[in-house]
Amino acid sequence: MPLPVLWYVLIAVLFTGYLVLEGFDYGVGILLPWVGHGDAERRAVLATIGPVWDANEVWLITAGGAMFAAFPLWYASLFSAFYGGLALLLVSLIVRGVALEFRSQDRHPTWRRRWDYLIAGSSAVPPLVWGLALGNVLHGIPLNAQGNFTGSLATLLNPYALVGAAAAFSLLTLHGALYLTLKAPSPVSDRAYRAAFRVGPVATVFYFAFVLMSYFDAHFIHRLGVDPGPIPILAGLGMVTVRVLLPRRNHPWAFWVGLLTIVLSTASVFLALYPDLMISSLNPAWSLTVPNAAANPYSLKVMTIVAITVLPLVLAYQAWTYWIFRRRISLNDTFHY
Repeated sequence: MPLPVLWYVLIAVLFTGYLVLEGFDYGVGILLPWVGHGDAERRAVLATIGPVWDANEVWLITAGGAMFAAFPLWYASLFSAFYGGLALLLVSLIVRGVALEFRSQDRHPTWRRRWDYLIAGSSAVPPLVWGLALGNVLHGIPLNAQGNFTGSLATLLNPYALVGAAAAFSLLTLHGALYLTLKAPSPVSDRAYRAAFRVGPVATVFYFAFVLMSYFDAHFIHRLGVDPGPIPILAGLGMVTVRVLLPRRNHPWAFWVGLLTIVLSTASVFLALYPDLMISSLNPAWSLTVPNAAANPYSLKVMTIVAITVLPLVLAYQAWTYWIFRRRISLNDTFHY
């Protein structure tokens, strides 16, 4: 496999890991003020992600670093087009990290309640930003021959991208609710189940609306690279299956099927997009592709050696962390949060 293609696959894997793992973190944060009644319950909610949330963000950092090193033109054009959104994303991640750590520094209810709503708000921003970016990348953005963005904010806020933002937000909120049904103590897990039951139909509608708009509106369909085959169909079936499992209170299967839906959906996007990285809506010849945006072969070779050496250790450590903290949280536990 050519090294540029290998790194495209690796970046796809990194973004998939980020959306799956950090995705339920965001969902838990969004739901915090509504599923946790009282300080003890909210501390328990935060304890479900306490040991892993910062490690989950490493997937995004690694994916961004891989983009910068392997496809510098892609990285530059992406940040040029979505500078405002990515700046907002960065601010939200900073606020979220500070809120998670500062919440417990004062016992006053008003102090903690304010940080709770900051956690919820800052957790809502990343899914919206990534959904908006995904919609625009698939739809195509005005890139000139130099790979520079020539549009405006109004260009990015098109109906297709807005539906993508709503789909990402509702899907990750559902993901977080399903995670809480497995990890949170009762009665928090019961409220999380009810939240999943309410968010599920909304997520399903926006999910399939985005899929349909992709086939009828997005420019990338006319340049379909690798046929994803049955993967999008399996992703859609997964979304429907979650809706079937929820009324039966089969929480573990609902969570894992929902997780699989995110994995298959992300794989579908990267497969259908390849070999494009950024599609120019002005002229298809100006699009950034895997071959024309890749770094030089020597850089890719060195990066590959480092990745082969380090990545297995990182994956083993994170798997060990999830195994150690696999049990359900109890209200009788002592929490840092």
